[in-house]
Amino acid sequence: QVQLVESGGGLVQAGGSLSLSCAASGRTASSYTMGWFRQAPGKEREFVAAINWSGGITDYADSVKGRFTISRDNAQNTVYLQMNSLKPEDTAVYYCAADVRGIRAVIRAGSMAFRGQGTQVTVSS
Repeated sequence: QVQLVESGGGLVQAGGSLSLSCAASGRTASSYTMGWFRQAPGKEREFVAAINWSGGITDYADSVKGRFTISRDNAQNTVYLQMNSLKPEDTAVYYCAADVRGIRAVIRAGSMAFRGQGTQVTVSS
């Protein structure tokens, strides 16, 4: 079991940047695949980015490639999402997620077992 708490959301103008953080608790949190999902009003939740337990493998949705960067600090049990060149269509609630499965498995599944409460990101045009 792992608990996830996101922080860092807010309001930003298009073209701006935001950084999200997710603190994970639990003795084995550093061994989990971690990721970010988002859900905009009236839309289904979608995958944003994932990172394997060591930080050596990452994966991104096509819509955020080249603009978002996922990273992790296992000593702090924290995963980050740096979001640059934000667009109004990036507006959503962003959820941190974790799973005991490897990154390939969670990418195929399109979901992760554990999820935080979410943080709102709003990009104004």
